[in-house]
Amino acid sequence: MLKCEKLSITIAGRPLVRELSLALGSGEVICMLGPNGVGKTLALHTLAGLLTPASGVVMLDGEDISELGRRQIARRLGLLLQDDAESFPATVLDTVLMGRHPYMTALGSASAADHALADQALAAMDLGGFSPRTLGTLSGGERRRVAIARLLTQDPAVFLLDEPVNHLDPRHQVATLKRFRERAGQGAAILMSLHDSALAMRHADRALLLHMDGSWQLGEAASVLTAANLERLFETRYQRFDSPDSASVLLPG
Repeated sequence: MLKCEKLSITIAGRPLVRELSLALGSGEVICMLGPNGVGKTLALHTLAGLLTPASGVVMLDGEDISELGRRQIARRLGLLLQDDAESFPATVLDTVLMGRHPYMTALGSASAADHALADQALAAMDLGGFSPRTLGTLSGGERRRVAIARLLTQDPAVFLLDEPVNHLDPRHQVATLKRFRERAGQGAAILMSLHDSALAMRHADRALLLHMDGSWQLGEAASVLTAANLERLFETRYQRFDSPDSASVLLPG
């Protein structure tokens, strides 16, 4: 689905990511972790074809993403921005239906099937009854859930998620990650950035760690998300705790 080979990203001459090679497959969830400023957002934007890498190539379904049009990309790949919470005077329903724009003609309007997808996404994000409300009347967490509902309505095969649980309370954090795990179970490929190692341990198949020197680690979540690796990554001590369901987690402290 989505693949990059020897991808290097620089900003102002500083190397952020050095020669990253990654293949994101159907049904897989990869969580990307790293300290602030390491380049997680820029990496996602580069993988989405919004930025040109210093070197290397990004392939979407076997095609160089730099040679694809935005509509072609949007029909296969969806990107959730870190702070994608618009407040322009639009209704929740109109905003969520924007996810169907890649499939519409220039003068087309949303079909009954489009509305059905939007309704399903709103229900999945606990936004039933919010359709007529304007974005300006919503809290930050509600606007975040609207942005996620729009992405679910877009229904791409590849999801790139920049801190998807930003602004969400614990209940909606867990529910949102479960929704994306369900999408992976239906064949979607998902790469998301997270700060919370405990959430990554619970929801990732593989983990990608980005270090400040441009190096990276990629592998099975259980083997990559260790106390030693996380302490090196975030420069703070980590401790292991056993949770009630017997799954242990690593937390800073």
